[in-house]
Amino acid sequence: MTAEVFAPAKINLTLHVTGQRADGYHLLDSLVAFADLGDHLRLEPGSEMAIDLRGPFAEGVPVDGRNLLWQAAQGADWTGAVHLDKQLPHGAGIGGGSSDAAALLTALAEQGHKIPADLPLSLGADVPVCGLARAARMRGIGEQVTPIELPVLPALLVNPGVHVPTGAVFSGLQSRDNAPMPEAIPEFSDPQDCAAWLAEQRNDLEPPARGAAPEIDRVLADLGASSGALLSRMSGSGATCFALYPTKKAAHMAAYEIGAEHPEWWMRAVNLT
Repeated sequence: MTAEVFAPAKINLTLHVTGQRADGYHLLDSLVAFADLGDHLRLEPGSEMAIDLRGPFAEGVPVDGRNLLWQAAQGADWTGAVHLDKQLPHGAGIGGGSSDAAALLTALAEQGHKIPADLPLSLGADVPVCGLARAARMRGIGEQVTPIELPVLPALLVNPGVHVPTGAVFSGLQSRDNAPMPEAIPEFSDPQDCAAWLAEQRNDLEPPARGAAPEIDRVLADLGASSGALLSRMSGSGATCFALYPTKKAAHMAAYEIGAEHPEWWMRAVNLT
């Protein structure tokens, strides 16, 4: 059965690195939300596996076993054509490939296809939370996912077009044994309330990413100085950054302000939930 699937952008509102296991995997504590913006997939079952690409970020995406989509399909023992409309920049810290793979697995599960329980995590730390595709707290190496209620958070996503290798960012961490978020995450009444709490939290990957890509400094400075910004921070391992605003209109106004000065940057006003 053909399926149309949406794979939303994943935004790490916080990302605390709390340890490292003997096997090298990092322990994380992250509050994650998802945007009303993402990639689109159409799945058509068939006898052979194929990935067909279009969209503004199709260039450079592998269409073989290197692609998480291919690996997810293979792990689920499914074959067919995946038509991928790539709207999200890849290698950008917003879970593009992980969200694509998770969306494929979710669609197959909804059609009654049996998905091996350990498959999502084996594809990457972000795949389990992307399978939930709603605000959640992600802990451990990504296997502990707890849904969280958040107000709708108007935001502006900005990527300066630089690629930040995840391995280099983790290698640049000064400490791998940092404090987690508070055990209880409060109930937030509005974006202002949420942003005030988030300001007391961290993205521990932001300092090494800024060292690897100084452009992130400029993005964060421009977001922080934009009209109405409540909070600015980097998502994931970068280089996409975000700012939260009280309204979607304020996020669009910030996009206009920043876009006028940096027309080459990718930016989208979104709602996070």
